Amino acid sequence: MADRIVVLGGGFGGMYAARALRKRLGKSVRVELINADNYFVFQPLLPEVGAGSITPGHAVSPLRFLLRGVFVRKAQIDSVDFERRIVTVFQGIQRRPTELRYDHLVIALGQGVDLSRTPGLEEHALKMKTLEDARRLREHVIEQLEHAQVSQVPETKRGALTFTVIGGGFSGVETVGEMKELIDRSLKFYPRIDPSEVRVQLVEFAPRILNEMPERLARYAADHLTRHGVELKLNTGVASATGTQLVTTTGEVIDTRTIVATIGNAPLPVVARMGLPSQHGRIAVDRALRVRGHQNVWALGDCALIPLKEGAEARGDFAPPTAQFAVREAKRIARNIAAAVRGKPVQPFAYRSRGSLASLGAHRGVAEVFGLQLTGFPAWVLWRSYYLALLPGMGTRIKVMVNWTLDMLGARSVVQLRALPRPPMRYAHFREGDIVYEAGHRSDGFYSVISGAVEMERKDPVTGETHLRRIGPGGHFGERLILGATRRKTTVRAVEDTRVLVLNREEFLMLAEGFPAFREYFRPYMEARGAEWPPKAG
Repeated sequence: MADRIVVLGGGFGGMYAARALRKRLGKSVRVELINADNYFVFQPLLPEVGAGSITPGHAVSPLRFLLRGVFVRKAQIDSVDFERRIVTVFQGIQRRPTELRYDHLVIALGQGVDLSRTPGLEEHALKMKTLEDARRLREHVIEQLEHAQVSQVPETKRGALTFTVIGGGFSGVETVGEMKELIDRSLKFYPRIDPSEVRVQLVEFAPRILNEMPERLARYAADHLTRHGVELKLNTGVASATGTQLVTTTGEVIDTRTIVATIGNAPLPVVARMGLPSQHGRIAVDRALRVRGHQNVWALGDCALIPLKEGAEARGDFAPPTAQFAVREAKRIARNIAAAVRGKPVQPFAYRSRGSLASLGAHRGVAEVFGLQLTGFPAWVLWRSYYLALLPGMGTRIKVMVNWTLDMLGARSVVQLRALPRPPMRYAHFREGDIVYEAGHRSDGFYSVISGAVEMERKDPVTGETHLRRIGPGGHFGERLILGATRRKTTVRAVEDTRVLVLNREEFLMLAEGFPAFREYFRPYMEARGAEWPPKAG
């Protein structure tokens, strides 16, 4: 029976590893790739998707098209039994658990995002990890411009026109540069927004941005962003966030309705459950990319900590989590697995970076290639040329090139295909003094207090007397929404830093219909107000 090589993950590491394995070993082995999506995402282009310079569909390629001869399985990875050499996945419409045998396992699952250490950031920040994240960012930015165009409340307009990106690495710098260009090129369609009202800022904890690049290039990038209206906040961290504000570690309170977090890399839960040896939150591998303590398990890409020399300790002694390195790691893993299958010795991974590039928006960039440092327009052209060449598939390259050409010739589209709704059940964080909602506002959710406290203020319509009620953990408010009211009768503000769970009406009614304990808990309250109980969710 032919050896089975199973690759977990369809990003740069996984896709290129599967392709190299198929090319090197041919039909002598069965190569299978498992991924939650049936497409490969070209992550370096996500900021451009978020800014609308290319469409989402042109930043992805079908895995089945890229991996001819590789069995592609669209499934959710649940666990790995290393003793039995079994991967368990959930697949199909019914999410059936399926066990898959392997002889060699390649883990290329990348990393996730964990923002939970900063109060409110997980609940209120946008991310830039997936295609959906990039699409969500574009829709959100346009929504803020639409809101600012019609708002008559100065503080609301100020918050809508303040855009904040957290993290001064490659992703953060490219995101803020592209976002600023999207805003600048869209303002001509919003005559009630003065350019001076727009505030775009980049928050970075380190003393400079682009720490991975030489000082000269980082300084050029900072100067360019500043000249184009991006405010840099260096030596600054984030203390907390809400839906309308961000508080920095310097104590500054920023009114902003847009927070994009490009920080917080963390192991994916499925990788953490594997129980493999780890270091600095990544799978520990030897120089041949073999997981320590496992002869037939390999790892590469962002999820693996790959030493570039013996006795590696310093940050520069390990392979950086970039696409450039992932592609080379994939080729080495294919050679080593081929050697292991044939009973030959494996070789250490050795590669020196050919350089690094970053796009800054407004047709400017920075680049270091083979020791040569470039800035401005030439660096930007090199950035686009390099990633265009790296894109898998000639058809994808042509589509992206056409997108870029049309974007340079015409106006940036402000079509908002769909304003992405907030999740029907979500957490929200409020700082002390924040208004949750005011009397007269549209009813938009049922709230349950998890921590902290709020104060509800209600005016008696007959006497004009004001009644106050404090609501702490375990308490709830906003029930008028469930009764069918469309307007709030009270004003609620946080009297402490407060975390709440928010449910939409439909989800509340579904819980009431489906869970007897939930239904009975609210029965006295609802019946006292003449509500039909139990309700029907439909």
